[in-house]
Amino acid sequence: MNLPWLVKCLLSMALLPACYALAQAKLPDAPAPAEPPAATQPTQAHSSSQYEQAEQQVHQEEHQRILGGIPNFYTSFYANDVVLSPGQKFQLAFANAFDPVMFLASGLDAGYEQATDQFEGYGQGMQGYGKRVGASYADTFDGIILGSAVFPVLLHEDPRYFRKGTGSLGKRTFYAISTEFITKNDNGTWGPNYANVAGNLAAGGLSNLYYPEQDRGVGLTFERAAFDTIEGAMGAIVVEFWPDIVHHFSHKKQTSASLEQANAPAPAQSTPQHAP
Repeated sequence: MNLPWLVKCLLSMALLPACYALAQAKLPDAPAPAEPPAATQPTQAHSSSQYEQAEQQVHQEEHQRILGGIPNFYTSFYANDVVLSPGQKFQLAFANAFDPVMFLASGLDAGYEQATDQFEGYGQGMQGYGKRVGASYADTFDGIILGSAVFPVLLHEDPRYFRKGTGSLGKRTFYAISTEFITKNDNGTWGPNYANVAGNLAAGGLSNLYYPEQDRGVGLTFERAAFDTIEGAMGAIVVEFWPDIVHHFSHKKQTSASLEQANAPAPAQSTPQHAP
């Protein structure tokens, strides 16, 4: 639906207290870990041990991808993952921001914008395309660094998405959407996702520095922040259900292969030839 930016912002603000209430009642126990490896289990060891565990988590998360290419660095599959240090939050953010897929996505986004003549102030031709690529990547970079590193460090929030993995379709979908407004804090509690909201607004505000003059302003800043929030919610739904989709099709493929093997005709047995 093409709602005015003000309506989208009002809807976002209306959802915030409801999601926070759900977090207080449900979310600390929501992501059910399925026997996490020993390296990710929380311990009462000294800080250096926790730092090493977090390093292992980050190393694993930096290799998570969807369809073999799309970065999925911010998904945690275990509720007990230890807290990330400020440096590790920036490490994940830079790994995500500088991933080649992000540059490719900016190029595709700029191509669509030029084809539909969005941001007319950039003009057409290679110069206009270059400006659109730069603006698109700047939006991506600002959003990641501010919303997933700077503000989470300042506000002591965990920028990762803790996958629920169990429950009904509706509950898991609502949980995924609600993580745009609630998050896990570094002390293990759950609360409002101020870092995400502030990151979206700050990134939208910074875009006024490089967008064409007619595409700047307070209203457009909030509109861009609202779109970022909606896109984030959609992304959370994808990463919540992606393992289920992969499992479904891989299981279906294995079942089909088993049926084909079971229905295959038995090899013909040759009749022994007796010498005269």
